[in-house]
Amino acid sequence: LGLSIMTSRPKRWFPLESNPALINSYISKLGFDTTLYQFVDVYSTEDWALQMIPQGCTAILMLYPINPVQEEHRRKEREQILNPTEYPHLTNGSDSVWHIKQRIGNACGTIGILHALGNIPPPLKVAAITPDSWLGNFYCSTPVGLDPTAKAELLENNQEIESKHDAATSDESNQTSRGSIDDKILTHFVAVVNVNGGLFELDGRKEGPVRHGDTSEQTFLRDACRNVVEAYMKRDPEEMRFTIMALVPTQNYD
Repeated sequence: LGLSIMTSRPKRWFPLESNPALINSYISKLGFDTTLYQFVDVYSTEDWALQMIPQGCTAILMLYPINPVQEEHRRKEREQILNPTEYPHLTNGSDSVWHIKQRIGNACGTIGILHALGNIPPPLKVAAITPDSWLGNFYCSTPVGLDPTAKAELLENNQEIESKHDAATSDESNQTSRGSIDDKILTHFVAVVNVNGGLFELDGRKEGPVRHGDTSEQTFLRDACRNVVEAYMKRDPEEMRFTIMALVPTQNYD
């Protein structure tokens, strides 16, 4: 009796642009109140650019180019994360950080958003995330203590977020065409958050949150840029394709 083994192709989405107008529209449709907080561009990690950003930043999203230098760093860092006895500073406090693994191709934009919004201060989360929205329901079903892979499985099997992500990638606010689903994408989103005074980098391709020292509400944006973003840039000094977005209180310019 012959047996045929069916192998299903891993899910693959169209990638999200690093575009505040698009991201704000997307998170609003997911259930986040952008009249309270929204993403804005950060044009540089230098002081002149950081001083332009409204006070009260609670998270950043960074898009960076994937290349051998960054991948080698990720490999070495993985070995350290998996050895907390010898490298406790990298994981100290990470049990309190909401983290999800990425198992869907090109889903890093949505994963980054989930990491950013999932770790905002609790009072802001209560105020800004509608309880019966997609975000409210997903965070309710994926508490901090749930295994990151279990969170990923719930995301993979959620048709609503797949549809909302797909709609965002074809939204009129996109500045470029989304191309083909099979295009090779060589950029990746990560989030940086402040949880209980710890500066954490969150990447769905990594084993868990990576701590980059301490921070505070007042110094978070500068700390994130100095300790995380600039570390990526220094590893790849000839590369210019880095983008940064900060989640900040919404400014009304009317």
